Amino acid sequence: MYDFTLIALPGAFATAVSGTLDILACAARLSRQVGCAVPRWRVCSTVASVPLSSGLRIEAQPLPEAGQADASVWLLPGLGVTDAQSIATRLAQEDARRVAADLRAHAASGGTLAAACTSVFLLQEAGLLARRRVTTTWWLGGLLQNRAPDCQVDVAQVLVADGELLTAGAAFAHIDLIMHLLRCRFSPALAEAVSRVLLIDGRQSQARYIDPALLAGGNELVADLVARFAAALPNPPSVAELAAERAMSSRTLARHVRKATGGSVSALLQGVRINRARLLLENSRLSVEQVAEQVGYADTSALRRLMRKWARGTPSQFRQVVGQIQGRDGD
Repeated sequence: MYDFTLIALPGAFATAVSGTLDILACAARLSRQVGCAVPRWRVCSTVASVPLSSGLRIEAQPLPEAGQADASVWLLPGLGVTDAQSIATRLAQEDARRVAADLRAHAASGGTLAAACTSVFLLQEAGLLARRRVTTTWWLGGLLQNRAPDCQVDVAQVLVADGELLTAGAAFAHIDLIMHLLRCRFSPALAEAVSRVLLIDGRQSQARYIDPALLAGGNELVADLVARFAAALPNPPSVAELAAERAMSSRTLARHVRKATGGSVSALLQGVRINRARLLLENSRLSVEQVAEQVGYADTSALRRLMRKWARGTPSQFRQVVGQIQGRDGD
């Protein structure tokens, strides 16, 4: 019996596959020291020798037979595609359709599925996201929401657990995913030991990495709104003003933005604000009070609330991290 089944489709992100295996191997070495069971895993695929991204390969077992008893968590690393067209093309391929059917069967039998990055779209293709709360690569959240309008996409989160369905953000969030599973299914002590040995820091949010300009994903309206907000700070226009400028209703504008990004116009503005605040904190000597003014807040409390909500940090923590990096560079 296995605890984890890593399903590596051809083209999967090599770092997600190898990183997961290295973490599991480290956990196996440390498990007896912390007094817990040794994790057991396997790599499965539709082919015996799997070509991964960057020209790497890994050997794999056949996928489990339909109906075969399997209590392992199925782990899905990113598919190795990065845009809407390549995602659609990849999901239409025979091996992806076969795995989607296997995912449905595993979920129907009560099995746990854990996907990161673009492999969350494989769960969507399998019809497993209805009425679920999920995350994915932050710049693809709008695309996922558009493809699965009956689920809640929250790209601000690195990891979302909804029952037996776990999803994680961009490619390296697969590390957060396996660490969460080690913590919950084995022991917090094992996860802590692995994080210390491999220098893995805990992350709770993708928000601090989100660039509103990239969030537009080629959508001209969203790119225009981001530029409009950025140019108008510290006095951004209202939704009604933005809609009037584009000869549409506020509701129509909101619908277009949600379709493109998975979020509201207000969330888009908050992303612009936090990105500007982060840049000012990291690259200027302005006080926190002055930074708050620059992004449109009369006092620092609103900025602190925004950064705690979106980036799971405070203005001083952003500046402290940058100061530590600069201090090391000067050693």
